[in-house]
Amino acid sequence: MLDNVNKVIDESRQGEAYGQGILSEDNGYARRFYIESYGCQMNFSDSEIVASILNNSGFGATRNIDEADLIFLNTCSIREKAEQTVRKRLTEFKKIKQSKPDMLVGVLGCMAERLKSKLLEQEKLVDIVVGPDAYRSLPILIEEAGSGTKAVNVLLSREETYADISPVRLNSNGVTAFVSIMRGCNNMCSFCVVPFTRGRERSRDVNSIEQECRDLWENGYKEVTLLGQNVDSYYWVDPISEQVFNFANLLERIALINPEMRVRFSTSHPKDITDEVLHVMKSYDNICKYIHLPLQSGSTRILQLMNRPYTKEWYKAKVSRIKEIMPDCAISADIIAGFCTEEDQDHQDTLEVMKFSGYDFSYMFIYSERPGTLAAKRYSDDIEPEIKQKRLEEIVLMQNELSFTSNKKDLGKTFRVLIEGNSKRSESHWMGRNSQNKVIVFPKIVGSTLKPGSYTSVLVDNCTQATLLGTIIE
Repeated sequence: MLDNVNKVIDESRQGEAYGQGILSEDNGYARRFYIESYGCQMNFSDSEIVASILNNSGFGATRNIDEADLIFLNTCSIREKAEQTVRKRLTEFKKIKQSKPDMLVGVLGCMAERLKSKLLEQEKLVDIVVGPDAYRSLPILIEEAGSGTKAVNVLLSREETYADISPVRLNSNGVTAFVSIMRGCNNMCSFCVVPFTRGRERSRDVNSIEQECRDLWENGYKEVTLLGQNVDSYYWVDPISEQVFNFANLLERIALINPEMRVRFSTSHPKDITDEVLHVMKSYDNICKYIHLPLQSGSTRILQLMNRPYTKEWYKAKVSRIKEIMPDCAISADIIAGFCTEEDQDHQDTLEVMKFSGYDFSYMFIYSERPGTLAAKRYSDDIEPEIKQKRLEEIVLMQNELSFTSNKKDLGKTFRVLIEGNSKRSESHWMGRNSQNKVIVFPKIVGSTLKPGSYTSVLVDNCTQATLLGTIIE
């Protein structure tokens, strides 16, 4: 799928860009809620917090919209297309509401603060609007909306981390789970709305993170992904012992829970990932050898306009350092085509850094001006759509080649794979990932005791540009 917004090479992740009804149902509740999540992994993690709050308020989950007393969309404002998709869904829900006048519709997350007046008053699409730091107020807001009052809470917080709330795992495969370790962002990249929609950076209590991961392990989960807008800036001070925990300390502490529990993390900022983190990754087999290291642009000039505090040469040196410490580490990136004033040489610089880095896969986008951001205030979105599109296509083509080259290097290698479930295309095949976050598909063995959550050794004997294909080695 190539459009004006997004091209994801790792095809197994494309579903994360679209709303998904929850797949777990709780019986015994008099009232039901339905929730769809859009955008990043953090939004999906937030929906699990919302589900827990709603459960405690007497609402059970349903995957059938017609049964729902509450419908929530957890929204994304990163790109214009995401907002258009949400608006379309809200219009569809408005039609359903005509035959179910008591049903409440709400918007959660990043669109809430920016569009609250339009959604509530001008377009009358929703009854409830709640920002990312205000989910604890949902029970009160639902009560207010039920009485006919438009309910809004979009206040940002400098303290809220939801550390004491046990998430309800949605769309869970029972094998992998997200664990939020921090909220907000301090980086103020000029193209990004996150600091305005999610507030300032704050880190969660290390003990609560460890306990959540332990609980997941004890409930059969085999892999956790530690989430934050910039995990490498994690910083928490124990108020009793005054011990300081950085991300390397946290990563090691989670890895020590059990050597059979895999640990991943996302996202890293190139300026903050340290040698200490890299050496901790190298020291523990269960810390996956994969780093998502957003580039955004390979041009030093454009990086400065983006307020990204590194140069092209500095970024390349960071990639080299990662490969030096962990030669087997996979790297992926975010890349934006057509940022303000981008010239052809800037674009060529991006292609050069991509080739140098040898990304295993990337998330690639056309620049979409977001109201309220520094870029929208300072610069003109002056690159013609056709030029943006052409440059994105060249970036995608480059990444396709890099991904295929990377996968071909794995032919003949044997990897330890964590089985996540059936392949999307065939129930006679398993799908899992190796430590480098590459999807591997392989046929099931008749009579085998393997199941989702099992580890197995797989010999790679074929590949596509997105997927490794292999055979189980008993």
